[in-house]
Amino acid sequence: MGFVDENKDGGETSCENKNLKEKQKMEENEEENMEDDDHHHHHHHEDEDDDHHGNNLQLGPQYTLKEQLEKDKDDESLRRWKEQLLGSVDFDNVGETLEPEVKIVELSIISPGRSDIVLPIPEDGKPKGLWFTLKEGSRYSLKFSFNVSNNIVSGLKYTNTVWKTAIKVDSTKEMIGTFSPQPEAYTHVMPEETTPSGMFARGTYSAKSKFLDDDNKCYLEINYTFDIRKEWAAT
Repeated sequence: MGFVDENKDGGETSCENKNLKEKQKMEENEEENMEDDDHHHHHHHEDEDDDHHGNNLQLGPQYTLKEQLEKDKDDESLRRWKEQLLGSVDFDNVGETLEPEVKIVELSIISPGRSDIVLPIPEDGKPKGLWFTLKEGSRYSLKFSFNVSNNIVSGLKYTNTVWKTAIKVDSTKEMIGTFSPQPEAYTHVMPEETTPSGMFARGTYSAKSKFLDDDNKCYLEINYTFDIRKEWAAT
């Protein structure tokens, strides 16, 4: 009985040793896997950090247009690429500032078969009296010319809101585009519209026009009044 018991104990001890060895081996494997995971995880974080760092680098510091052009003037291929992208940039119109400057130099109303109505642009943006008169039921477009200097202006747009007796009757927003500095003025013609007609359409209107960029920087705001009448104003 004792022999059998001893064998039994010995067998159990042998199994325990075997199990213990297997357990130790499994733990070692798990530790190696964990180290690999940690190593991989560490690299993953490093990659993420690199990506994040890369993204930061892509954003980069802002440069004035003059700095951008000066920076790569010795790199012929890059200079040509920038010229294609920006057009012929005149250095006299490139400033030392990040802020672009847009000046509206002329506004006029064009209508088929009629001479252009050139609108005076007051410094304070508030024309005295009626700014212009339109004939009811007539086709017309707004044309304007503007200069860009210092830097590229991004997302230049025109907005116009019209009221009659304090009720908003029309609202327009037109994307004009992105423009680089140049000595010559740019010209843009708005899509053609038709004035309303009839007894209720005629009368005096008040309106507000704005020229803004992507950052909502306003380059010109005009608050004005105009009339819609049976006939064009005598010239």
